[in-house]
Amino acid sequence: MIEVEAASKVYVTATREIWAVRDISLSVGGGEFVSIVGPSGCGKSTLLNMIAGFEAPTAGEIRVAGARVAGQIPDGLGYIFQKDTVRQNIALGLRYRGRSAGLINEKVETLATLAGLEGFEELYPHELSGGMRRRLALVMTLACDPTILLLDEPFGALDTHTKTLLHMELLEIRRRTRQTIVLVTHDLGEAVTLSDRVVVLSRPPSRVLMNQSIDLPEPRDVFSIRETEAYAHYYQAIWKVLGQEFRAAGMTH
Repeated sequence: MIEVEAASKVYVTATREIWAVRDISLSVGGGEFVSIVGPSGCGKSTLLNMIAGFEAPTAGEIRVAGARVAGQIPDGLGYIFQKDTVRQNIALGLRYRGRSAGLINEKVETLATLAGLEGFEELYPHELSGGMRRRLALVMTLACDPTILLLDEPFGALDTHTKTLLHMELLEIRRRTRQTIVLVTHDLGEAVTLSDRVVVLSRPPSRVLMNQSIDLPEPRDVFSIRETEAYAHYYQAIWKVLGQEFRAAGMTH
C-alpha cells in the first residue's frame, strides 16, 4: 500500500544544507499497522509528510496504492478546515460519502463525547486548545474511515483515560476495516501496544535502524497487554536499539 524507495529530504538555509532524512526505504502492506519511532528531530514527521504529499522528497520515490506521490495529496486522508466548526469537521467525510443526516448526527455526538469535545461542537478549530485540535483531527480520521491513516503524534496531548479510550476505538475500527495505518509516536509503549511492526529511525540524517515485527494476541486488550511477557520482550528489544540512539544523541529516556 505504501512504498518508500531511497527517499531523502534536504532543507537548504542561507548557510548550509540540513538532511532531515537520507536514503530511507520501507514498505507498508495493505491492512498493516506500522509505528515509526526515533529520537526527536530524526525526521519522523518529515517522512510522514512526504508520504502524505505535503512535502516532496529531494531524492527517491514514494508510492501510495501504486501511484507515485509527487507533491500531491493521495486520496483517503482526513483534514481540518479552519473555517468549519467542530461538528462540521467531524461530519465532513460522512457528508462526502452521502451518509444520512441521522447517522451523521449520531456519529458526531459519539465521537465528540469520546474525544472530550462534548459541548464544544459549535466552536471553530482556532478557538480550541492544541490538545483539543489534536483530538478533533483524530476523530475526523476515525469518522471518515479512509483506506490509509497517517497519524502524527495524535495521542501526545491527551490524558491517560482519553488516550486509552481512543486506542481502543482505533484498534476496533482497524479490526473491522483493516485500514493501513502509519503512526509516528515518541511513546514506545504505545507503538508496541498498537502495531504490527515498529520501525526505528536513527538520529539525523535518519536511516532505518530496526524493523521489528510485533506478534501479540488479537484482539488486543490495551488494558492488560502491557502485563504480558511478549509485550516486555518486544519493548526491551526495541528499547535496546532506541536507547543506544538516544544516548548517542545526548538524550535521556
